[in-house]
Amino acid sequence: MTFFELLNNAYSLTQLFDFFLRILVAGLCGAVIGFERTRRFKEAGIRTHVIVCAAAAMIMIISKYGFADIAGPEGALGLRGADPARLAAQVIGGISFLCAGVIFKANGSIRGLTTAAGLWATAGIGLAVGAGFYWIGLGFTLLIALLQIAMHRFAVGADAYVTNTLRLRVINGDVFYKTLQVTLKEWQAEAVSTRVSRGEDGVTSFDLTLRMPRELSAEELLRFSAEHDEVLEISNSQRS
Repeated sequence: MTFFELLNNAYSLTQLFDFFLRILVAGLCGAVIGFERTRRFKEAGIRTHVIVCAAAAMIMIISKYGFADIAGPEGALGLRGADPARLAAQVIGGISFLCAGVIFKANGSIRGLTTAAGLWATAGIGLAVGAGFYWIGLGFTLLIALLQIAMHRFAVGADAYVTNTLRLRVINGDVFYKTLQVTLKEWQAEAVSTRVSRGEDGVTSFDLTLRMPRELSAEELLRFSAEHDEVLEISNSQRS
């Protein structure tokens, strides 16, 4: 028996080509979702999503078609204790560990939930394409990509808030703190975390993590610094 005859023993070359095409299509679907994540400098980008989606497709193909050599007298697959759905089911549980790795808590806020949900959806797309549901996989890919883009552009609820990390070095820190509280109300900012320290030179440092509807602009910071002589240094960094 030649090598190609061995391959064709269960499936023809045309069928094997179709299986490989499913893996390629799944990889492209993962790249579409991962591209949006990469543009936002997220932890899991194109490579992670491509690997997850393509691997899920491969596992689904093995789960669905990998038991062709286990056939009973009537040609039924999955006999002698084999369960063709078992491998596919493990993808759902296995992807959860990978998703947990991109979720973390920092400065009182949780990050990575959207990326984790996207990875979970990407695994589902891979399973769908691996099972031969091309249009469902492609349609769901388009839906997830559009949702992620739209939700960032037209954010609602808690997603509409950004986190500003404000750092100040001031003199007369006790008096300035009252002024700072009034200013935070004007900015509609909620202090998620506050750290105050005083140096030997009497200068007080404020490190504030703020959740607010917008990013603090450079003009606002300059105006705030000009209006309060107590401010020696001011800086801000922002993340969505």
